[in-house]
Amino acid sequence: MISYLLRRLLLVIPTLLGVLLINFAVIQLVPGGPVEQLVSQLSSREGQWGGQGPRRTLDAQQIKEIQTLYGFDKPAHERLLQMLGQFARFDLGQSFFQNKDVWSLIKEKLPVSVSLGLWSFFISYLVAVPLGVAKAVRAGSRFDLVTTLLVLTGYAIPGFVLGVALLVIFGGQLQWFPLRGLTSAHWDDLSWGARVADYLWHITLPVTAMVLGSFATTAMLTKNAFLEEIRKQYVLTARAKGLSERQVLYRHVFRNALIPIVTGFPAAFIGAFFTGSLLIETLFSLDGLGLLSYESVIRRDYPVVLGTLYLFTLIGLLTKLVSDLCYVWVDPRVKFD
Repeated sequence: MISYLLRRLLLVIPTLLGVLLINFAVIQLVPGGPVEQLVSQLSSREGQWGGQGPRRTLDAQQIKEIQTLYGFDKPAHERLLQMLGQFARFDLGQSFFQNKDVWSLIKEKLPVSVSLGLWSFFISYLVAVPLGVAKAVRAGSRFDLVTTLLVLTGYAIPGFVLGVALLVIFGGQLQWFPLRGLTSAHWDDLSWGARVADYLWHITLPVTAMVLGSFATTAMLTKNAFLEEIRKQYVLTARAKGLSERQVLYRHVFRNALIPIVTGFPAAFIGAFFTGSLLIETLFSLDGLGLLSYESVIRRDYPVVLGTLYLFTLIGLLTKLVSDLCYVWVDPRVKFD
């Protein structure tokens, strides 16, 4: 086990370096970088302030100063080594356009994504797993067919399309729910109980739009895992010994069938903290990580793009390791040797 852990941890380093190197190389080839964007903005402003009408072109000295400001006066390999050195110290850098460090931006946007991700995660597991068990027990029945149709229909509808429908019906026509934001404008003046109610009132529609699509995967995975276990010999033996169907299901089948669900639990749980659904956040005017990532790419805010990529990739690799270790915890028969 110790040797396996050391090998996996050592593999994190080249994998992380490979991801960063590829993305850094792609960024160098993308036109319209931060220098070009700032030059365009400043030229437009000078034209307006100077009363010249059309924009004026900045001289070479001004452009050189902008390149120095953003660090583009150095060769690409020097900028790459400097970035890797910062990341080794967990310094994610400073945003080009927002005058904040990347850590501060992530902390600001994270609560919105955590709200969406955690609610979606818990609702999906608490509903989809019992639904999958019920479908496996009643496989082939009318209940199984109807729930499969409903679950797959929800899966087929994109989240943003469902979000638009929910906004139009429940937010516009019926006016049961608010159209935007996580809290009301007067949220600070509310009592504790009223704050909780106001927050739940605002989060209902975006979470509903996000969670329906995830039901299908978890529910069908649970159903298929249970069906596979129910057909095995040890289940027939347990029934032959006189155990009730409930004892067979929950004492013997349940643990083995939930192995694929439990092993994916760490990745799903950690991912909930960094879930950024761009379309849902834009649709419901929620300023989270999804919107931050999109705006950073559009504005070529490279420190934010690469800094968040480094952090999320590192967390993803470590979470994958924890998921693999869960196999041993759930099923002692698994040996990494």
